[in-house]
Amino acid sequence: MTLEDQLQIVPADAQAAFIPPPEAPAKAKAADTGPTLEEAIARSEALTEKIDALDAVLAKPLAEILAEREKADEAALAWDRFGAMWMLSQRAMRRVALDLAAQLGLSEEEVVARAMTHANAVLNGADEVDLGGTIAPAQLQHIARHRNFLRNQFRTGG
Repeated sequence: MTLEDQLQIVPADAQAAFIPPPEAPAKAKAADTGPTLEEAIARSEALTEKIDALDAVLAKPLAEILAEREKADEAALAWDRFGAMWMLSQRAMRRVALDLAAQLGLSEEEVVARAMTHANAVLNGADEVDLGGTIAPAQLQHIARHRNFLRNQFRTGG
């Protein structure tokens, strides 16, 4: 629809009658029909579910909502701290491994290759050793639960 279709210039002549705007073309009307009945029902049901979920949250006392938020914040902080400890330990152990490898005349590539071999042995269930009690059975079970994801992380190029 052009601007001329939307604007109507009426002459200043008092004798001029109002001329209605022209009808929109049939193609434009067909495109403006909106969603089908099924689409409207599906959208209505989705919105109803969202409203019900919001109502459930808003039905709680504010103190309870804030307590849940505080618990979530505490859990997020605990996971963030755990991640920081894990990264620190990984960097420290990498440094120790590289220092010991240098004393033995091994390159960093050889150390990484050995690490990949050991990681793949654990992922494939070939290495269930608890390393003198430093690896708890729960840790091995946790690794096993995420085995497929971890395999992608330790896949060697080539």
